[in-house]
Amino acid sequence: MIQIGQYNTLTVNRKVEFGVYLDNGEEGVLLPKRFMPRGIKIGDEVTVFLYHDSENRIIATTEKPKAIVGEIALLTCVNTMGAGAFLDWGLMKDLFVAKSQQLNTMHVGRKYLVKVYVDDQTGRVAATEKIDFQLSNETLTVQELEQVSLIAYRKSDIGFVMIINNAHIGLLHDSQVFQQINVGDKLEGFIKTIRPDNKIDVVLGKIGYQKVEGETEKILRLLKENHNYLPYSDKSNPDDIYNFFGMSKKTFKMTIGALYKQRKIDFGKEGILLIEA
Repeated sequence: MIQIGQYNTLTVNRKVEFGVYLDNGEEGVLLPKRFMPRGIKIGDEVTVFLYHDSENRIIATTEKPKAIVGEIALLTCVNTMGAGAFLDWGLMKDLFVAKSQQLNTMHVGRKYLVKVYVDDQTGRVAATEKIDFQLSNETLTVQELEQVSLIAYRKSDIGFVMIINNAHIGLLHDSQVFQQINVGDKLEGFIKTIRPDNKIDVVLGKIGYQKVEGETEKILRLLKENHNYLPYSDKSNPDDIYNFFGMSKKTFKMTIGALYKQRKIDFGKEGILLIEA
């Protein structure tokens, strides 16, 4: 069974002048000629995205949309009409947002955070700004220390409200923010804490020493670029460390500690030194 608004792997069952038809168990789905992979032939399997064209026919494309059904993305409004607005989602056909699915009237040129879904009445792919109703922490599908995908949802008094795996809500505390974050940014992080009431705290980056292992290369590179010496230590100001290395003081201390144990650096009076092999 095919899935509208998703990627499907289908078999080519016949060729026509204007493209190929893919087997869907019925009359077939057209993959227009302009989207056909070079050298495609009958019997080949091809992965395509399926959606409805302007005449309500199911159409296949090898283009990749900016979001598929179930995903949340920041998309630009490109047109409006009485019934709703259209967003650029990377395909020839724009994504429709009904007036009833908008929080406020959308305007051309502005970006909006929306969730992509299949409309029950029309069967077409559409979008909604009313994301809150589709996010819930009542039954969680994540656990502590699990790596997750995050989307910046909105700013709060104590941090950023984040969407977790397009399904849940979590909080990224200001104390854990070490980079510029804007609404709609897609980031990687992990679950730090799940409280008894199912409220979730998240942290950016990778877990523990997985993150440290990613930072070691940066510190070694910076040492080599600065004549094997850097005037930073575990006593340095956290802001100075972040401004130079782009990491928190805690991560910096963990990283140089790991490098010291590996005998790749040594500690000087006011900084760290690279030990040449």
